[in-house]
Amino acid sequence: MVEKIKILFVCVENSCRSQIAEGFAKKYGGDKVEAFSSGSKSSGVINPDAIKVMKEIGIDISGQASKGFEQLPYNKFDLIVTMGCQDVCPFFPAKEKFDWQIEDPKGKGLEFFRKVRDEIGNKVKELLK
Repeated sequence: MVEKIKILFVCVENSCRSQIAEGFAKKYGGDKVEAFSSGSKSSGVINPDAIKVMKEIGIDISGQASKGFEQLPYNKFDLIVTMGCQDVCPFFPAKEKFDWQIEDPKGKGLEFFRKVRDEIGNKVKELLK
């Protein structure tokens, strides 16, 4: 049996960017990927605009949960992708790490959310190639 690649997407509140990335990774990675997201200061909720813009393209992230690192099922991942939180993101062991420097769309309207969604979607596709 082939082991799934474990990917962790990290942003500060785990309410927008990392949730969107987790949704894309689950869709594009299929049964080859175990995707998770977490936040250094988890808000406990997924931003309704993130849910809305993902639903527009047929990906439902409303069942995902905003969580802190202590709620993750693993303490080591194959890939860790931070969304630009730099010093706020704690250290997690991983084979590879990436920092995507994606602007937080919180409070910036649906058009900006769509732009961020599309940027994250393209990066996740590229990551999983």
